[in-house]
Amino acid sequence: MFGLYEMAFGGLTWGNILMLVIGGGLIYLGVAKKMEPVLLVPIGLGVIMVNIPMSGLMIYAPVTEPGAVPMPLMVQGGIGALGEAMGSGKIGLLNVLYQFGISNELIPLLIFLGVGAMSDFSPAMSRPISFLFGATAQLGVFIVFLIAYVTGLFTVSQAACVGIIGGSDGPPTVYLTAALAPELLGPITLVAYSYMALVPILQPPVIRALIPKKQRQIYMKPQTREVSHLEKVIFPIAVFVVSALFVPKAAPLIGMLMFGNLLYVTGVTDRLAASAGGVFVDVLTFLLGICVGALMPAIVFLNIHTLAIIGLAVVAFAFGTAGGIWAARIANLFLKEKINPIIGAAGVSAVPMAARVAQVEGQKANPRNFLLMHALGPNMAGAIATSVVAGIFMSIVP
Repeated sequence: MFGLYEMAFGGLTWGNILMLVIGGGLIYLGVAKKMEPVLLVPIGLGVIMVNIPMSGLMIYAPVTEPGAVPMPLMVQGGIGALGEAMGSGKIGLLNVLYQFGISNELIPLLIFLGVGAMSDFSPAMSRPISFLFGATAQLGVFIVFLIAYVTGLFTVSQAACVGIIGGSDGPPTVYLTAALAPELLGPITLVAYSYMALVPILQPPVIRALIPKKQRQIYMKPQTREVSHLEKVIFPIAVFVVSALFVPKAAPLIGMLMFGNLLYVTGVTDRLAASAGGVFVDVLTFLLGICVGALMPAIVFLNIHTLAIIGLAVVAFAFGTAGGIWAARIANLFLKEKINPIIGAAGVSAVPMAARVAQVEGQKANPRNFLLMHALGPNMAGAIATSVVAGIFMSIVP
């Protein structure tokens, strides 16, 4: 029986062959099943690229300590040193993209700018209690952080990055992991985006288990309060100022998200908003995807840590969904006009997938219900909350 890292034929190991199959599987899921295709297809191709021996697209630095995780080779110096290293074959194209786009957290921040330019926070503003549900849906982040650390499999920095998967928001996950645990960036990003695509499968059992059918049937009027133009303009500025004052480490993430949103809501910067939320974010997304895939050679991906991340992510999503639901049910004890607790489940972010799940589950319980706009409030609030949590982790984790 061959070991995963013994040669199968040529320069390929059995581990490489398995990763080639996984890369092809990711492309299949993206193309045939339409599961997060804009990310799974580039990630799948990146996995294939890095597991072809001698391709030279991503070169890893030699491991000097037993048990250490191989990391991409980085070049010290300016553009001249970079050009010389590429010309001599010492580093590959993907090393360059990783060093100047991922390791310095630039690409995830710029992607968040594009996300903000495509986001409408009006549903959250029209029902401020949505921010409570977005905050309590971060329960899964902290529970999994503690579990990951207590098991001893992860350092405190790595545990924080595993926990942030529960926020169901890609850019903060990539941003935090690139800063605190870059050796886990490949598997964490893959698991996070894969599970975000599986939200319609992961959330309904939790919703039905925690909310009695009578409460799932609560009717909410389809329309929400109309938000004025002035409120929309003030909101991103106020959110950034408050977040930066209380959680300074969250300022880059919140700042980019709110800057993009400000471009969207002003009414006079439509061209900038369209650019940020269009081709600009598309280019950044496929660069992120292919770089993340290139961080998954067999020797990095095929280990006990990856299996643990896969399992803990399920726990994070379940407790995140539960946190939003429990907050909604408790709020109903004090509200004269009851809300359907299903909308609390949308606080895990995963915009707009979680809101669509709330809509579907609400109509299954009561065909009169139209919960989409109500669920989008916690959904958008969750995106802000996850960014704040990422900033908290960067502030307190060494």
